[in-house]
Amino acid sequence: MGMQEELSAYGAWRTRVEQTVTRLRGWLFEANLSDTHNDQCMDQLLQKLRDDRLVVAFVAEFSRGKSELINAIFFGDQGTRVLPSSTGRTTMCPTELMYDPARPACIDLLPIDTRRGNTPVAEYKAQPGAWTRILLDTASPQAMQQALTRVSEQRRATIADAEAMGFRIDLSGETGLQPDAQGGVQVPAWRHAVINLPHPLLRQGLVILDTPGLNAIGAEPELTLSLLPAAHAVLFVLGMDTGVTQSDLGVWKTHVTAAGGSRQGRIAVLNKMDSLWDGLRSEAQIEAEIQRQIESCAVTLDIPASRVFPVSAQKGLLARIQHDDALLARSRLPQLERALVEDLLPAKRDIVAAAVEHDAGELISRMRELLAGRKRGLDEQQAEFSDLRGKNRGVIQYMLKRVKAEKEEFERGLERFYATRNVFSSQTNALFAHLGMDALRTRTNHTREVMEAANFSLQLRDAMNAFFEGVRESLRQSATSVDEIFHMMEAMYQRFSTEHDLRLGVPVPFSVQRYEKDINRLETAFHQQFNTWLNLLTTEKRQLTQRFFETVAVQVRKHMEVVNRDVEHWLRAIMAPLENQVREHQRQLKRRLESVKRIHEATDTLEERIEDLRQTGAAIDQQLEELGRLQGALESALRAPVLRVVSAAA
Repeated sequence: MGMQEELSAYGAWRTRVEQTVTRLRGWLFEANLSDTHNDQCMDQLLQKLRDDRLVVAFVAEFSRGKSELINAIFFGDQGTRVLPSSTGRTTMCPTELMYDPARPACIDLLPIDTRRGNTPVAEYKAQPGAWTRILLDTASPQAMQQALTRVSEQRRATIADAEAMGFRIDLSGETGLQPDAQGGVQVPAWRHAVINLPHPLLRQGLVILDTPGLNAIGAEPELTLSLLPAAHAVLFVLGMDTGVTQSDLGVWKTHVTAAGGSRQGRIAVLNKMDSLWDGLRSEAQIEAEIQRQIESCAVTLDIPASRVFPVSAQKGLLARIQHDDALLARSRLPQLERALVEDLLPAKRDIVAAAVEHDAGELISRMRELLAGRKRGLDEQQAEFSDLRGKNRGVIQYMLKRVKAEKEEFERGLERFYATRNVFSSQTNALFAHLGMDALRTRTNHTREVMEAANFSLQLRDAMNAFFEGVRESLRQSATSVDEIFHMMEAMYQRFSTEHDLRLGVPVPFSVQRYEKDINRLETAFHQQFNTWLNLLTTEKRQLTQRFFETVAVQVRKHMEVVNRDVEHWLRAIMAPLENQVREHQRQLKRRLESVKRIHEATDTLEERIEDLRQTGAAIDQQLEELGRLQGALESALRAPVLRVVSAAA
C-alpha cells in the first residue's frame, strides 16, 4: 500500500533523527559538557520524537460510510472489515485507534455515566480503573469483529437521565435525541473508546479518531475544543447521493471548522460514489454528476474543489481484499490517500524538523561557544607562557600580579552578575504571578462562584466572557514581564561580552502571541458550543456551569500549562549561556593563576605547562571537529528525503 510505505518512510526518518540526537546526547556526556540544563533539553527533545503522533480524524453524520472508509484506507490488508460497518449508526462514541506497546491489544471503554461528573476524558486516561477493558484476539478476525461491535452499544435512559449526562432532547430528533413512545431515549453505552491495535500503520505512530454524529459530538465538547483541533488532518465524510445536508453543514461549521474557521488540513470526501454505477448512466453522465456534486460541495463548504474527493469506500475495500486493481482504481481511493499523505506527512515532518533544528541547534551553538572560549583562553595562556621563555623571575612575578588583578576585576563583575540574577528571580516571580497556575486557579474559582450565584442568563454569559478576558489579560501582562526580562538579559550579555570578552551573542527572545491565538481559538469554539442564547435559555444553570468547567476551563488550563512549561524552558535557556560562560571564565582564570604560581615557584615547569596547554588545545580542537560532524549528521538526517509520492493508480 502506498500509504503504509509513506508512513513507514516517515517513521524511519524520525528514527534516524532520534538516533542522531541520542548520539549527540551521549557525546556531550563523554566530553564532560553535559549539565542539568543540557540534559533537560536533550530529554525533552527525545521525548518529543518518541511521542510524535500523526492524528487523522474522521467526522460525519451517521450513515455516511465513515467506518467503511477507515477500513478501506487503513485496514484493507486485513482481508476483512476491522471496524463494524453496517446500515445506521455504528460509531456511538468517539473512538481512538492507536498502538501503545506498553499495553496489550485491547479495547478500553469509558462508561457513559462518567459524564455526570466534572472530569474530562483526558483526565480519565490517567485512571485505568475507570475503564472497562476487553482483550482482543488479533489472530482471529471474527473474534476481533465481535469485540469491536462493543463500541456501538447503546442503552435506554430516561429523559432526565440523558439530560444529566449532557444529551440534548428534541421531540423531532433533528437537533437532539428523540424520545420513544414510552418517554425514554437510546444513549451510547460508552463515552469514549481507545482501541490499542498492533497494526503496522498504528505502530508507526498513526492515530485514527473516529467520531460519532452531530448529537453525540455536541454532547462531548472536548472533541471540538481539543481532539479535532489537534488532528493533523480531518476527513469530513458526505454521501454522494445527499451532498451537503443541513445537518452535515451544522457539523462542518460548528465542529470541524469551529476553531477560528480554519480549513487547513480539512478534506471533504463524497462517499458512496458507486451509487451512480446503476448500469443506466454512461461513464460521461457519471463523471458529469460527480463534477456537479464536487462543485456544489466546494461552494457550500467554502473550500477549493481540489479538496473534495469522490470515492467508493465499499468498493475500495472489496478491491483491496480481492486484489482487484481495476476496481481499486475506479473506487478513486488512491487519489484520496495520495492527497492525505501529501497533506499530512510533509507538514508534520516540517514541524518536527523545525523543533529539532531549533532546540538542538541552540544547544550545539552554546557548546561551540563554550569550547571556542576554552580554546581562546588556552591560546592566550600558551602565548603568555611562551613569551616567558628566558625571562627573569621579575617578569613572571609581574604576570602573576596581572592575572591576580584580572581575577579580582572579574570577581567585582560577578557582584553585578549576582545582583542581576536576583533581579531576574524577582521578575520571574512577577511573571508567574500573572501567568502561573495558581493565578488561573484563582480566576477559575472566582468564575465558578459568579456563575453559581447568577440569576439570569446574561450574568452567566458575562461571567464566561470575563473568564476569557481575564486569561488574555494575564497573557498581556506576562508579555510585558517577558520583555523586561529579555531587555535586562540583553544588557547583561552585552556588558559581559564587552568587559570580559565573553562570546555570548544575543539572547533568544520569547513571544506569547501564539498562545493568545490558542486562547482565541478556544473562545471561538466556546461561543459556538456554549455561548448561544438557545443554549443559555434551554440548559439548566447547574448543568451549563458544570459543562463549562469540565470542558472549556479544562482546555484553557491545558493550554496555560503548556505556556508555563515553555516559559520555564525559555527562562532557563536565556540564563544558562551567561551562567555557563561566567563559570567557565572563572575556571580559566583560576587555572591560569595556578599555572603562573607554579611557574613562579619553579621555573623548570614552564615547558611542561606549555606542552600541557598545547595538548589540551589539541583535544578541544578534536571536540570542535566532532561537534561539527554531529551537527552535520543531524542536519543530514533532518533534510533526508522522506516521501515517495505514489501515483494515482498505485
